[in-house]
Amino acid sequence: MRMENRIDRMYDTADHRSGKRTLTTTTKPEMNDTAPTHDARTLTDGADQARIVLDGQVYTLRITRAGKLILTK
Repeated sequence: MRMENRIDRMYDTADHRSGKRTLTTTTKPEMNDTAPTHDARTLTDGADQARIVLDGQVYTLRITRAGKLILTK
């Protein structure tokens, strides 16, 4: 199955020290994607971490201050 993405948002940011400008894009899967979608902030119940269990193994999902996700065992 081929998954196609579309650009959802574009961010134009500047590094104030160097004056460099960066264009960043984020993507969202097309609506015909059948994978379940879960909001990370809902999973963490408003905190910055949640535990996820898979086959008896516990993983930690963490939201960084930069808004990135980290999943660790």
